[in-house]
Amino acid sequence: MNNLSQQSCSACEIGAPLVPKDQINSLLANLDGWAVEDSSIDRLLKKYTFQSYAEALEFTKLIADLAESEGHHPKITLEWGLVSLEWWSHKIKGLHMNDFICATKSDEIYSSL
Repeated sequence: MNNLSQQSCSACEIGAPLVPKDQINSLLANLDGWAVEDSSIDRLLKKYTFQSYAEALEFTKLIADLAESEGHHPKITLEWGLVSLEWWSHKIKGLHMNDFICATKSDEIYSSL
């Protein structure tokens, strides 16, 4: 995995820099299956599949633990056999390095199951 998994989120205050558009694609190249949802606010989006609701729920709980430990919280949508994650930085209304760090760590959690 890339070195993002070794980093921790930094406090993100209003006015913190967004990831420049020209860097987003190079960061995405290091992430498997993530896409930028192009809406009024850019968000990282990925869907993870599971064999049961219980497995999807366990992953959701692990992502919640990650969010609490990093102080950075995604939108999590839980369905039978599917969890959708959206990472973005609410205060700056777009993508911060924290989002890429947490996306990388989300993939590591999924791989560990």
